[in-house]
Amino acid sequence: MTPPRKTPTMTDVARLAGVSPMTVSRAFKADSSISGATRNAILKAADQLGYVFDSTASNLRSQKTDFVAVTIPSINTANFADTVRALSDGLKPRGLQMLLGTTDYDMAEEERLIEQLLRRRPEAIVVTGGNHTPRARRLLENAGIPVIETWDLPETPIDHVVGFSNALAVRGMVDHFVTKGLTRIAFIGGDTSRDTRGADRRSGFVAAMAAHGLDPSRLVAAGPPPVSMRAGADAMARLLQDHPDTEAVICVSDLSAFGALTECQRRGVPVPDHISIAGFGDDEIAGISVPSLTTINPHPRDIGSQVVALIGDLLDGKRTDAARIVISPDLILRQSSL
Repeated sequence: MTPPRKTPTMTDVARLAGVSPMTVSRAFKADSSISGATRNAILKAADQLGYVFDSTASNLRSQKTDFVAVTIPSINTANFADTVRALSDGLKPRGLQMLLGTTDYDMAEEERLIEQLLRRRPEAIVVTGGNHTPRARRLLENAGIPVIETWDLPETPIDHVVGFSNALAVRGMVDHFVTKGLTRIAFIGGDTSRDTRGADRRSGFVAAMAAHGLDPSRLVAAGPPPVSMRAGADAMARLLQDHPDTEAVICVSDLSAFGALTECQRRGVPVPDHISIAGFGDDEIAGISVPSLTTINPHPRDIGSQVVALIGDLLDGKRTDAARIVISPDLILRQSSL
């Protein structure tokens, strides 16, 4: 039986490169005091031996883990994927990695993930939304690291916030339709407690309609998030059956809006001549559908970039106050409402 091969150590690398083990450690940490020639010799020796630097032990000594924990509702939603991509792209140059967890729009699952992530002592934790279970909130409040809530503007933030008001964003869409003289307006989605941001969009619609003195009762359920194209189509079918005189509909997402659009095409209902349709998110599908979809761009990549900049300032000690960075969503007018 062949005996197991001995795992090469830092001392082995040091001996082969003709330096001290401390110099090897500093070389792998990209210490500027190590010359390029010495670092190259160390890396060549490590490669020859098949040595892999153990950052765990080093991090335990320095009390640094060099990763940021992030929770998002879903990796299948383009907006959240864009935020994650911006986070990843921005953290890498700072020597930070991202540990990602998905909650599936479930606050109990978010609580479980937060506990697991905090056990690994991240440098900071980024969570989606401002609504959490009481225990999850306590865990975050007592984490002892920067906590950043995103995609929302909670009234009582835990620590730092980078986000926007979903309710106000939809109010702007209602104002647009009313300015065009449309008054019989409906809303699809935002009907479950699982997606608090969708619920905020729905409540923003109701408040805006009431502010204009209009009937806000044309609310069509679309089921659990993320609302699919199929669910959007089914919801539009119910809306056309129950309220055939509807002039405009705002959907909780672009996918549900695309489903609503295809249902109208299936039934021969002209868009926007008979009914205008709008979504939320400015997904790629909104720009290439026929007709193209009016929507709201919440700037998901900007959210990620702002979070990265904030984390950098906090970890470098450049900022100690609680940050409230407000992103301004844009109304994107396209063919489906013109």
